[in-house]
Amino acid sequence: MARIGLVAHDDKKDELVAWALAHRDVLARHELYGTGTTGGRVMEGTGLTVTRLLSGPLGGDAQLGAMIAEGRLDVLVFFQDPLTAMPHDVDIKSLTRLATLYDILFAPNRRTADAILGAI
Repeated sequence: MARIGLVAHDDKKDELVAWALAHRDVLARHELYGTGTTGGRVMEGTGLTVTRLLSGPLGGDAQLGAMIAEGRLDVLVFFQDPLTAMPHDVDIKSLTRLATLYDILFAPNRRTADAILGAI
């Protein structure tokens, strides 16, 4: 069982929910964590159990980053919107830096997330 973090920028939340619904059976076998709004949307849209953290800008990104640093997260699925400036960009960069530094599986988009699910 993998521990999977789920995050999506506002313009990508619908896409993440659709992806999670398409992979519901596989995701149900894993432990899921999500930032506040994203986690809630995934639960509502799929019926999956997601441990909800704070909203990303209010500390949820930092909570996921701490989980990575502490070895408590195996995969980060973070659907990012590269065309929209984010007011909490420093938190986002920190989270993606930690995923890279600690060498965990990291999916910034649907195709990468598909490949990772096929590998775990």
